[in-house]
Amino acid sequence: MNSKATPKLEYRNGRPSVLRKATVWRELNFYKRSEILYQLTVAFCRRFLPKHGDRTVDQMVQAARSTKQNIVEGYSDGQVSFEIELKLLGVARGSNQELLADYGDYLAAHGLAEWKDANPRFEALHRFCRERTDLAAFQPYFEKWSDDEMANCAICLAHMIDKALDTTLAKKDEAFVTQGGIRERMTAARLGYRTDQRARIEALERENAALRGEVARLKALLGGSPGNPGCSGTAGGC
Repeated sequence: MNSKATPKLEYRNGRPSVLRKATVWRELNFYKRSEILYQLTVAFCRRFLPKHGDRTVDQMVQAARSTKQNIVEGYSDGQVSFEIELKLLGVARGSNQELLADYGDYLAAHGLAEWKDANPRFEALHRFCRERTDLAAFQPYFEKWSDDEMANCAICLAHMIDKALDTTLAKKDEAFVTQGGIRERMTAARLGYRTDQRARIEALERENAALRGEVARLKALLGGSPGNPGCSGTAGGC
């Protein structure tokens, strides 16, 4: 087994569980950024896209929501299944990339530029997105920023989420290869339980043998065994 194996749950008696230790997804920075990106996208679509007749609104909002929700479901279901976790986090990454492309298309269609590293506005925005992961820090700007400011903020967040998901998926892929899925954990747990039971039975048998020997020794000392050394061997001698 890998020395860096995923922590397992244990019952009160110390027996291991087949479940993996739950990840607190609410505390993950890329989840927090996905929540910000979702709320930003809802505000962006409301302010800058047509209210009717444009499927882009539904597509962008659903892609942002899919990113956030599949992170939640991936980690929740991942306590039981590595396979489902990998699949859902992969879906989250795909939805995030879809949203990233939508924002890029919007900028291109409206003659707006995507801010790059050399742009001072990008540097300030990137620092803000890197240092803050609380929705409350972004919300005041949802009604103030222009469309290119909001789109570039969304693109910055989406890139950060994509990088984090890419790293996470690589680590989980390696963990799956080295640790296996729930079937392997179930088999290991059952084998471990049976081995433990056998060890307990063998220990009890050794203890019983020792007790029988001690009983025999005490009987001999008390004269309760055949050929009692306390008898003289003559008639009426006992």
